[in-house]
Amino acid sequence: MNKEEYFIKQFSNNKVIGDDGAFIDGFVYSMDAFFENVHFKKEWMSLKQIAYKSMIVNISDAIVMNAIPLYALLSVAIPKSYTEEDLKELSKGFKKAAKEFGIEIIGGDTISNEKLDISVTIISKTSKPIFRKGVKRDDLLCYTGTLGTSKRDLERLFQNKDISKKSKFIKPVLNQKFFYEIAPYITASMDISDGLFFELERLSKASQVGFEFFDEIGNDIGTSGEEYEILFSFNQKNLEKIKKIAKKHKIKLNIFAKAVKGKYRTDCKNHHF
Repeated sequence: MNKEEYFIKQFSNNKVIGDDGAFIDGFVYSMDAFFENVHFKKEWMSLKQIAYKSMIVNISDAIVMNAIPLYALLSVAIPKSYTEEDLKELSKGFKKAAKEFGIEIIGGDTISNEKLDISVTIISKTSKPIFRKGVKRDDLLCYTGTLGTSKRDLERLFQNKDISKKSKFIKPVLNQKFFYEIAPYITASMDISDGLFFELERLSKASQVGFEFFDEIGNDIGTSGEEYEILFSFNQKNLEKIKKIAKKHKIKLNIFAKAVKGKYRTDCKNHHF
Protein backbone atom coordinates (compact mmCIF):
# COMPACT_ATOMS: atom_id res chain seq x y z
CA MET A 1 0.00 0.00 0.00
CA ASN A 2 1.44 3.37 -1.02
CA LYS A 3 1.16 6.52 1.10
CA GLU A 4 -1.75 7.89 -0.93
CA GLU A 5 -3.77 4.70 -0.42
CA TYR A 6 -2.82 4.57 3.26
CA PHE A 7 -3.96 8.15 3.83
CA ILE A 8 -7.27 7.62 2.02
CA LYS A 9 -7.85 4.48 4.08
CA GLN A 10 -7.97 6.64 7.21
CA PHE A 11 -11.32 7.93 5.95
CA SER A 12 -12.61 4.70 4.41
CA ASN A 13 -15.57 4.52 6.79
CA ASN A 14 -17.10 7.34 4.75
CA LYS A 15 -19.39 5.68 2.19
CA VAL A 16 -19.00 8.39 -0.48
CA ILE A 17 -15.20 8.05 -0.69
CA GLY A 18 -13.79 5.68 -3.29
CA ASP A 19 -15.13 6.88 -6.63
CA ASP A 20 -14.03 9.57 -9.06
CA GLY A 21 -16.22 11.98 -7.09
CA ALA A 22 -18.53 12.00 -4.07
CA PHE A 23 -22.23 11.59 -4.85
CA ILE A 24 -24.46 13.37 -2.31
CA ASP A 25 -28.15 14.23 -2.79
CA GLY A 26 -28.06 14.36 -6.57
CA PHE A 27 -24.73 16.17 -6.86
CA VAL A 28 -21.20 14.91 -7.54
CA TYR A 29 -18.29 16.75 -5.93
CA SER A 30 -14.86 16.11 -7.38
CA MET A 31 -11.51 17.78 -6.78
CA ASP A 32 -8.07 17.41 -8.31
CA ALA A 33 -4.72 19.01 -7.55
CA PHE A 34 -2.45 20.04 -10.44
CA PHE A 35 0.91 21.06 -9.00
CA GLU A 36 4.08 22.26 -10.67
CA ASN A 37 6.88 19.66 -10.60
CA VAL A 38 4.37 17.04 -9.45
CA HIS A 39 1.94 16.93 -12.39
CA PHE A 40 3.74 19.14 -14.90
CA LYS A 41 6.85 21.17 -15.59
CA LYS A 42 6.33 24.75 -16.72
CA GLU A 43 8.76 24.23 -19.62
CA TRP A 44 6.45 21.60 -21.09
CA MET A 45 3.24 23.61 -21.44
CA SER A 46 2.00 27.16 -21.79
CA LEU A 47 0.15 28.70 -18.85
CA LYS A 48 -3.06 28.51 -20.86
CA GLN A 49 -2.50 24.80 -21.50
CA ILE A 50 -1.73 24.18 -17.82
CA ALA A 51 -4.92 25.88 -16.64
CA TYR A 52 -7.00 24.15 -19.31
CA LYS A 53 -5.71 20.69 -18.42
CA SER A 54 -6.18 21.28 -14.68
CA MET A 55 -9.89 21.81 -15.38
CA ILE A 56 -10.26 19.02 -17.94
CA VAL A 57 -8.84 16.25 -15.74
CA ASN A 58 -11.40 17.14 -13.08
CA ILE A 59 -14.30 17.42 -15.52
CA SER A 60 -13.39 13.91 -16.66
CA ASP A 61 -14.11 12.60 -13.15
CA ALA A 62 -17.62 14.07 -13.30
CA ILE A 63 -18.37 12.68 -16.75
CA VAL A 64 -17.48 9.07 -15.87
CA MET A 65 -19.89 9.23 -12.95
CA ASN A 66 -22.61 10.24 -15.44
CA ALA A 67 -22.81 13.76 -14.03
CA ILE A 68 -23.18 17.08 -15.83
CA PRO A 69 -20.59 19.64 -14.62
CA LEU A 70 -22.19 22.90 -13.49
CA TYR A 71 -19.82 24.90 -11.30
CA ALA A 72 -16.10 25.20 -10.56
CA LEU A 73 -14.12 26.51 -7.60
CA LEU A 74 -10.46 27.37 -8.25
CA SER A 75 -7.60 27.52 -5.77
CA VAL A 76 -4.44 28.91 -7.37
CA ALA A 77 -1.05 29.42 -5.75
CA ILE A 78 0.68 32.02 -7.93
CA PRO A 79 4.44 32.64 -8.10
CA LYS A 80 5.45 36.19 -7.21
CA SER A 81 7.31 36.48 -10.51
CA TYR A 82 4.15 36.18 -12.61
CA THR A 83 3.17 39.25 -14.61
CA GLU A 84 -0.32 40.47 -15.43
CA GLU A 85 0.12 38.90 -18.88
CA ASP A 86 0.89 35.56 -17.23
CA LEU A 87 -2.27 35.82 -15.16
CA LYS A 88 -4.30 36.58 -18.29
CA GLU A 89 -2.92 33.46 -19.95
CA LEU A 90 -3.85 31.34 -16.92
CA SER A 91 -7.37 32.74 -16.86
CA LYS A 92 -7.80 32.04 -20.59
CA GLY A 93 -7.16 28.35 -19.98
CA PHE A 94 -9.69 28.14 -17.16
CA LYS A 95 -12.29 30.05 -19.15
CA LYS A 96 -11.74 27.96 -22.30
CA ALA A 97 -12.46 24.71 -20.43
CA ALA A 98 -15.42 26.25 -18.62
CA LYS A 99 -16.95 27.50 -21.87
CA GLU A 100 -16.52 24.14 -23.62
CA PHE A 101 -18.42 22.30 -20.89
CA GLY A 102 -20.93 24.97 -19.86
CA ILE A 103 -19.38 25.46 -16.43
CA GLU A 104 -19.66 28.61 -14.32
CA ILE A 105 -16.57 29.51 -12.27
CA ILE A 106 -18.12 30.68 -9.01
CA GLY A 107 -15.12 31.43 -6.79
CA GLY A 108 -12.15 29.97 -4.98
CA ASP A 109 -8.94 31.32 -3.47
CA THR A 110 -5.56 32.68 -4.56
CA ILE A 111 -2.31 32.81 -2.63
CA SER A 112 1.30 33.71 -3.34
CA ASN A 113 3.73 30.83 -3.70
CA GLU A 114 7.15 29.82 -5.04
CA LYS A 115 5.59 27.70 -7.80
CA LEU A 116 2.29 27.29 -9.62
CA ASP A 117 -0.14 25.00 -7.79
CA ILE A 118 -3.77 24.61 -8.87
CA SER A 119 -6.67 22.85 -7.18
CA VAL A 120 -10.03 22.61 -8.94
CA THR A 121 -13.35 21.55 -7.45
CA ILE A 122 -16.14 20.64 -9.87
CA ILE A 123 -19.78 20.48 -8.75
CA SER A 124 -21.94 18.35 -11.04
CA LYS A 125 -25.50 17.03 -11.12
CA THR A 126 -26.82 13.56 -11.91
CA SER A 127 -29.97 11.55 -11.33
CA LYS A 128 -28.28 8.22 -12.11
CA PRO A 129 -24.67 8.12 -10.92
CA ILE A 130 -22.39 5.34 -12.09
CA PHE A 131 -19.92 3.94 -9.55
CA ARG A 132 -16.86 1.71 -9.56
CA LYS A 133 -18.63 -0.94 -7.51
CA GLY A 134 -21.08 -1.98 -10.23
CA VAL A 135 -19.04 -4.61 -12.10
CA LYS A 136 -20.89 -7.94 -12.12
CA ARG A 137 -19.40 -11.36 -12.80
CA ASP A 138 -19.38 -12.08 -16.57
CA ASP A 139 -19.53 -8.39 -17.45
CA LEU A 140 -17.26 -7.36 -20.32
CA LEU A 141 -14.52 -4.77 -19.74
CA CYS A 142 -13.77 -2.10 -22.33
CA TYR A 143 -11.69 1.02 -22.75
CA THR A 144 -12.02 3.71 -25.40
CA GLY A 145 -9.43 5.01 -27.84
CA THR A 146 -5.75 4.13 -27.91
CA LEU A 147 -3.53 3.82 -24.83
CA GLY A 148 0.20 4.36 -24.62
CA THR A 149 0.73 7.72 -26.28
CA SER A 150 0.74 9.72 -23.05
CA LYS A 151 3.49 7.54 -21.58
CA ARG A 152 5.48 7.83 -24.79
CA ASP A 153 5.11 11.60 -24.88
CA LEU A 154 6.00 11.97 -21.20
CA GLU A 155 9.20 10.01 -21.81
CA ARG A 156 10.02 12.35 -24.72
CA LEU A 157 9.50 15.37 -22.46
CA PHE A 158 11.88 13.90 -19.90
CA GLN A 159 14.44 13.67 -22.71
CA ASN A 160 13.88 17.35 -23.58
CA LYS A 161 12.25 16.40 -26.88
CA ASP A 162 9.24 18.09 -28.44
CA ILE A 163 5.80 16.50 -28.56
CA SER A 164 2.72 17.39 -30.57
CA LYS A 165 0.49 20.17 -29.25
CA LYS A 166 -2.36 17.70 -29.82
CA SER A 167 -0.81 15.15 -27.45
CA LYS A 168 -3.26 13.76 -24.88
CA PHE A 169 -0.65 14.53 -22.24
CA ILE A 170 -1.07 18.22 -23.09
CA LYS A 171 -4.72 18.25 -24.08
CA PRO A 172 -6.87 15.30 -22.93
CA VAL A 173 -9.90 14.55 -25.08
CA LEU A 174 -13.12 13.82 -23.23
CA ASN A 175 -15.83 11.94 -25.13
CA GLN A 176 -18.71 13.10 -22.98
CA LYS A 177 -21.46 12.81 -25.63
CA PHE A 178 -20.54 9.19 -26.24
CA PHE A 179 -20.42 8.41 -22.53
CA TYR A 180 -23.74 10.01 -21.61
CA GLU A 181 -25.38 8.00 -24.39
CA ILE A 182 -23.96 4.63 -23.29
CA ALA A 183 -24.55 5.34 -19.60
CA PRO A 184 -27.89 3.47 -19.43
CA TYR A 185 -26.18 0.31 -20.71
CA ILE A 186 -23.07 0.10 -18.50
CA THR A 187 -22.52 -1.17 -14.97
CA ALA A 188 -19.38 0.65 -13.78
CA SER A 189 -16.95 3.25 -15.10
CA MET A 190 -13.95 5.43 -14.39
CA ASP A 191 -11.38 7.40 -16.33
CA ILE A 192 -7.83 6.19 -16.98
CA SER A 193 -5.65 8.71 -15.19
CA ASP A 194 -3.06 6.43 -13.51
CA GLY A 195 -2.92 3.69 -16.15
CA LEU A 196 -5.22 0.84 -17.16
CA PHE A 197 -3.69 -1.75 -14.78
CA PHE A 198 -4.02 0.55 -11.77
CA GLU A 199 -7.60 1.50 -12.61
CA LEU A 200 -8.49 -2.19 -12.99
CA GLU A 201 -7.10 -2.81 -9.52
CA ARG A 202 -9.43 -0.10 -8.19
CA LEU A 203 -12.40 -1.58 -10.06
CA SER A 204 -11.56 -5.02 -8.71
CA LYS A 205 -11.40 -3.78 -5.14
CA ALA A 206 -14.64 -1.78 -5.40
CA SER A 207 -16.65 -4.52 -7.17
CA GLN A 208 -14.92 -7.55 -5.58
CA VAL A 209 -14.28 -9.28 -8.89
CA GLY A 210 -11.25 -10.45 -10.85
CA PHE A 211 -10.60 -10.16 -14.58
CA GLU A 212 -9.89 -12.73 -17.28
CA PHE A 213 -7.97 -11.07 -20.12
CA PHE A 214 -8.70 -12.11 -23.70
CA ASP A 215 -5.20 -11.15 -24.92
CA GLU A 216 -2.00 -10.05 -23.24
CA ILE A 217 -1.74 -6.30 -22.65
CA GLY A 218 1.78 -4.85 -22.69
CA ASN A 219 3.12 -2.54 -20.02
CA ASP A 220 3.40 0.36 -22.46
CA ILE A 221 -0.39 0.24 -22.76
CA GLY A 222 -1.30 -0.92 -19.27
CA THR A 223 0.83 1.58 -17.34
CA SER A 224 0.34 4.70 -19.46
CA GLY A 225 -1.13 7.36 -17.17
CA GLU A 226 -2.86 10.64 -18.01
CA GLU A 227 -4.77 9.09 -20.89
CA TYR A 228 -8.27 10.08 -19.71
CA GLU A 229 -9.88 7.45 -21.88
CA ILE A 230 -12.98 5.79 -20.43
CA LEU A 231 -12.82 2.37 -18.75
CA PHE A 232 -16.21 0.71 -18.30
CA SER A 233 -18.01 -2.59 -17.80
CA PHE A 234 -21.27 -3.80 -19.29
CA ASN A 235 -23.51 -6.83 -19.66
CA GLN A 236 -22.90 -8.65 -22.95
CA LYS A 237 -26.58 -8.24 -23.90
CA ASN A 238 -25.88 -4.51 -24.42
CA LEU A 239 -22.87 -5.03 -26.69
CA GLU A 240 -24.60 -4.18 -29.98
CA LYS A 241 -26.21 -1.05 -28.54
CA ILE A 242 -22.86 0.20 -27.25
CA LYS A 243 -21.15 -0.62 -30.57
CA LYS A 244 -23.82 1.34 -32.44
CA ILE A 245 -23.36 4.39 -30.21
CA ALA A 246 -19.56 4.14 -30.54
CA LYS A 247 -19.84 4.07 -34.33
CA LYS A 248 -22.11 7.11 -34.24
CA HIS A 249 -19.52 9.09 -32.23
CA LYS A 250 -16.49 7.55 -34.01
CA ILE A 251 -15.14 6.05 -30.79
CA LYS A 252 -12.77 3.09 -30.85
CA LEU A 253 -13.80 0.32 -28.44
CA ASN A 254 -11.32 -2.15 -26.95
CA ILE A 255 -13.13 -5.04 -25.29
CA PHE A 256 -10.29 -6.80 -23.50
CA ALA A 257 -11.52 -8.82 -20.50
CA LYS A 258 -14.36 -10.48 -18.65
CA ALA A 259 -15.17 -10.10 -14.96
CA VAL A 260 -14.70 -13.34 -13.01
CA LYS A 261 -14.63 -14.53 -9.42
CA GLY A 262 -11.50 -13.41 -7.58
CA LYS A 263 -9.47 -10.23 -7.42
CA TYR A 264 -7.00 -8.38 -9.60
CA ARG A 265 -3.73 -6.75 -8.60
CA THR A 266 -0.89 -5.40 -10.71
CA ASP A 267 2.80 -5.66 -9.91
CA CYS A 268 3.70 -2.87 -12.32
CA LYS A 269 5.13 0.40 -11.09
CA ASN A 270 2.99 3.48 -11.45
CA HIS A 271 4.01 5.54 -14.48
CA HIS A 272 2.45 8.91 -13.74
CA PHE A 273 4.41 12.14 -13.61
